[in-house]
Amino acid sequence: MLDGNILLHGLNLAYELATLALTTLGLAIVFGLLGVMNMAHGEFVMLGAYSVVTVQKLGLPLAAAIPLAVLVCGALGYVVERWLIRPLYSRPFDTLLATWALAMLLRKLVEAVFGREYRNVESSLGEPVAVFGSQYPAYRLALIVLALVVMAGLFLWYRRSAAGLRVRAMTANPVLAQALGINTRRLASQAFVIGVVFAGLSGVLLAPLIRIEPGIGVDYLLDAFFVLVVGGLGTLGGMFGGVGIIGGSQAITSSVAGQTSGYAVVLMLSILFLWLKPNGLFSRR
Repeated sequence: MLDGNILLHGLNLAYELATLALTTLGLAIVFGLLGVMNMAHGEFVMLGAYSVVTVQKLGLPLAAAIPLAVLVCGALGYVVERWLIRPLYSRPFDTLLATWALAMLLRKLVEAVFGREYRNVESSLGEPVAVFGSQYPAYRLALIVLALVVMAGLFLWYRRSAAGLRVRAMTANPVLAQALGINTRRLASQAFVIGVVFAGLSGVLLAPLIRIEPGIGVDYLLDAFFVLVVGGLGTLGGMFGGVGIIGGSQAITSSVAGQTSGYAVVLMLSILFLWLKPNGLFSRR
């Protein structure tokens, strides 16, 4: 029984880390590569979750929400980057205010269309599965595996592909990258779109596990911000390190002393890092 309990605690910790990694990834791309603190990041997660609400209302399977979220978040991300973010790249405070206004606008639009009440959606993987003699929700297990695959694929793309090399060059020295012929403006646009699409897809994946309502984005924005504060900007290693520290600390503290204590520990860790190591553990800056 002890071994079974240890396994379940380990799987729950892996699930917490997987969800945190998936919801942080989009902001890590936008904030880490472009230096844009996208205050509407959580609202793109929310749009992904409401994509699932929409397709299930139409009688379609959950998988149909994936192309819908990609289309909605991708198109909106392109418009936002082109007409809202691009003129403000050299003005970070104005960018923060603009994306904060965008977050409020998106939230109100969703409230107008879907209402304020909580929504729940179901997945086809509703039954628990046996894992070394213990029962564990199948969808959570699938989410853990999927998060590992996504992170491994992104790491290989970032380190081994030509596109990843261009991204690293732009992150390290945008002026030199442009002088070498890299179209940094187009690359920045692509990075922003990819970041918000990842946010939307994380909302699709988490939808069967959460209560969906227009205000869910705030928590995801805060969690992602704390991860980047601890891990640092500009590297995937920073994001992974931040996920491990923030997610692990919150999960362990919450299981021992309650959820409120978990949030308090995360806040104290973030303040401590801002004070002692403001660039995070692995930042390039």
